[in-house]
Amino acid sequence: MTTPVLTTDFPTLILKHRGKVRDMYGIPGHDDKLLMVATDRISAYDVIMDDAIPGKGAILTELSLFWFDLLGDIVENHLITADVAKYPEVCKPYAEQLQGRSMLVKKTRPLSIECIVRGYISGSFWSAYKKNPLVCGFHLPQGLQESDKLSEPLFTPSTKAELGDHDENISLAQMQEIVGVDRAEEIARTCLALYKKAADYALSRGIIIADTKFELGEIDGRLILIDEVLTPDSSRFWPVDLYTPGQSQPSFDKQFLRDYLSSLTWDKTPPPPPLPREITEKTRLRYEEAVQKITGKQ
Repeated sequence: MTTPVLTTDFPTLILKHRGKVRDMYGIPGHDDKLLMVATDRISAYDVIMDDAIPGKGAILTELSLFWFDLLGDIVENHLITADVAKYPEVCKPYAEQLQGRSMLVKKTRPLSIECIVRGYISGSFWSAYKKNPLVCGFHLPQGLQESDKLSEPLFTPSTKAELGDHDENISLAQMQEIVGVDRAEEIARTCLALYKKAADYALSRGIIIADTKFELGEIDGRLILIDEVLTPDSSRFWPVDLYTPGQSQPSFDKQFLRDYLSSLTWDKTPPPPPLPREITEKTRLRYEEAVQKITGKQ
């Protein structure tokens, strides 16, 4: 088992941002490019754990690369290459650490909203529906059960929160006020097309994509698909053969971690509790199973 990567340090590159999972670097002499590195960090309830999931960054990178290729006919994406040998010379001293868990990408202006598509009613959307069938501006039918498939996938944007805070769901009308009517319609149309193609493909591989979060940016006014895409970190993946409406579903993501944390008296604020090896190992295996099912690679 390789040593998990909790953080990265590349002194001759320019650290731009450390997110929940990714470290983003600028590259001297290449102002139009960024180096995106997926660590093995994992978060729950918007808190980054002190313990990592070995190999998780490589799993997320492999899956994102697969989806970028499959969905390239719908919208342009920010990937330049994931071949470390083709990175700028200044990156070469870190080739071993970058191998398999990094991407050289185009620098974009990220949108100020989160782009969420839901095909099934679950999570915060289910919680909101139980209080009021008017959710995110959508009038949903009465009598839906938890995990029911929606009649049509819904685009439900949210605001972007600072690290450690929670995103806030907004209506399409509110999104139009932020980005403009035409741009809002283009974003919603693009995200729904991405979800439908990915969900149909995943279903053929035995996985339901219940919902997912896309990140979009802009270059010269063009929409660009950025960051990770359709991974267990940004999506709910459910096994088709175990799908049972009316309850929460087993999933190919951090559910083992969430269930463990929910069993503790932890108040879901930093510092996080230590994670038993059994929990990190089960989580890693679920991530690996998801990538194997979707890509067909063992």
